[in-house]
Amino acid sequence: MSTPSNRRTRWLWPAAVLLAVLALVAAGCGNDDDSGTGADSGSAPAPAPTDDAPAPAPDPTDPPDSDPDDSGDPDPEPTDDAPAPAPDPTEAPEPEPTEAPEDIAMQDLLDTFDADGDGTITIGVAAAGPRDDQGYYQALVDFAEQFSADNGFAPPIVSDNIGAAEAAQAMADLAAQGVDVILVGASEIAEPLPDLTEQFPDVFWYCNCGAGFDLLPGLAQATDWGAPIHYTAGVAMGAVLAEQGGDTAVFLGCCDLNFEREAYDATVYGLQTVDPSFTMEYVSTGAFPFDFDNAGNATAALTNAIAEGATLAYAYLGGALNPVGQLATEEGIAVFAAGPGDICSRTDGIAWTGSIVFDGGRYAEQVLPLIISGDLTEGENYTFPTQPGLNGGELCDPSAEATALLDQAFVDANTNGELLGVLGGISGAAYGGG
Repeated sequence: MSTPSNRRTRWLWPAAVLLAVLALVAAGCGNDDDSGTGADSGSAPAPAPTDDAPAPAPDPTDPPDSDPDDSGDPDPEPTDDAPAPAPDPTEAPEPEPTEAPEDIAMQDLLDTFDADGDGTITIGVAAAGPRDDQGYYQALVDFAEQFSADNGFAPPIVSDNIGAAEAAQAMADLAAQGVDVILVGASEIAEPLPDLTEQFPDVFWYCNCGAGFDLLPGLAQATDWGAPIHYTAGVAMGAVLAEQGGDTAVFLGCCDLNFEREAYDATVYGLQTVDPSFTMEYVSTGAFPFDFDNAGNATAALTNAIAEGATLAYAYLGGALNPVGQLATEEGIAVFAAGPGDICSRTDGIAWTGSIVFDGGRYAEQVLPLIISGDLTEGENYTFPTQPGLNGGELCDPSAEATALLDQAFVDANTNGELLGVLGGISGAAYGGG
């Protein structure tokens, strides 16, 4: 493997796609150090930002910079007790992407990533959930498979359903199978990475490790800011409730993890900017920690929520995503997915209302030019902006009124200082207990 400085000048199009894909939203996987305390239901807090809360998002009118957000800013370094601050509005956004090159020099690609010199590139995927969950984890696996097939490389080696306790051994076993790149699919299995990146220095390691995870010399990271993403989610859901004449929604999650609290509170805040009378209840459906796959509990929770008047569900789930979507369709209520960007084009028989997107494929399009130019390398973190077409709330077949509300939500999430302060407070309370 070449050194990070050499990689900076030798990025190619396929390599860029490879490194970018794992940015699964942060919105999807935050710090794994969570207390598991309960989230309030019905209304979101709107605290003013404190010293330990993330600062507002960057002002897109400022000159370029590359400060990460609450999920990995190295100055100051995040700790397990509080997130790194959100981007400072006085500093500029990340560098703007440029068009990626079309020419591919296969030998240069092999020289950069073929760690064992076998003439091919083998990708390893380490996923905390099932590889076929139709959501967060499958998006990563699908990319690795497609990338490998398109370039004539060996099929990827996938290790899924990895628990935190066995993460070190599972990823060491994966690295020992001759892989050249390992994509780590979630923060809950990232704790052993400081040791693993030193033990297997020839492997290129990538992780969306979220808030509270330190930068490592042998690890490339990318993340987003979950609060503004989910503020747009709440506005999208509020627009749907207003049009259907309902006022009650349910958020189906795992077990009240810190990144779930951030997502829930920001969603409720957005929901209530459309109508203050709207409510959303958080319901835990999985075992602590990180069980987003319990379809039985999730569908039972949705049945109970419908009986109590819910007419909209947000499935902040992994393996339980489709079962909840199917039940919601059968019951005739609105349903939103978490993560995938292809929800509105699916033909799976589920009448999806929309999706809250933090999709690795979409993130790849944003980060490719940064990797090619050397603006993102191992030892660094990139923060994705919140913008339509990249992440945040998306509606399938929206009305003109709903589209206008959602468009304005994205504008406000980037420019409204008061709103950004509220969102900073939400993130600070979720990760730092403030």
